[in-house]
Amino acid sequence: YLARVAAYDKQGPRLNAILTLNPRAREEAAALDQERRDQGPCGRLHGIPIILKDNYDTVDMPTTAGCGCWEDNQTDDDAAMVEGLRADGAIILGKASLDEFAFGFTSQFSAGSEPGDTVYVASPYATDKTAGGSSGGTGAAIAANLGAIGFGTDTGGSIRVPSSYNQLVGVRPTVGLASRDGIVPLALSQDTGGPMTRSVSDAAIALDAVVGS
Repeated sequence: YLARVAAYDKQGPRLNAILTLNPRAREEAAALDQERRDQGPCGRLHGIPIILKDNYDTVDMPTTAGCGCWEDNQTDDDAAMVEGLRADGAIILGKASLDEFAFGFTSQFSAGSEPGDTVYVASPYATDKTAGGSSGGTGAAIAANLGAIGFGTDTGGSIRVPSSYNQLVGVRPTVGLASRDGIVPLALSQDTGGPMTRSVSDAAIALDAVVGS
């Protein structure tokens, strides 16, 4: 997956889907492989690389919400849904691009760009077109197989739109099915987080890992 990110996101078609990669991903993968050998899998996502929309707090990577103004925003804990993923054995491989503060449908962002520049996430199916939004980075990343499973957030279509654009299975859970603690808010009456995957079964497995208050 890291090789695919290097080949397709940062060069080649330049999807602009990934904002940050976990610098300890290989180390964590090795540790999880050893744990599987010694004790068996701790969950159905044991060792599976996950891409998170960059409005989920992560203790090991900044949370920019797509804005250059937040590139140094490092939280001291994980979002509740991220805790569930890690407890199920998942590797958080990286953080995906999004419309700034999840407000929009074209995934335009300034994080990681030159001052004054705004870039957008390209669809792997047609790189001259947007991947949708606001979870477009997650959508493009999973469609291009830069990670096994992705997570986005949805207030007014932000999981459903990029899932549709990128031929994915996207689940917008009922508000309250999974905790929003540690997700940068847009509208608390509507915000919810959920999986974006290449199959229905992957979506079900991923959702099971994160439900709860």
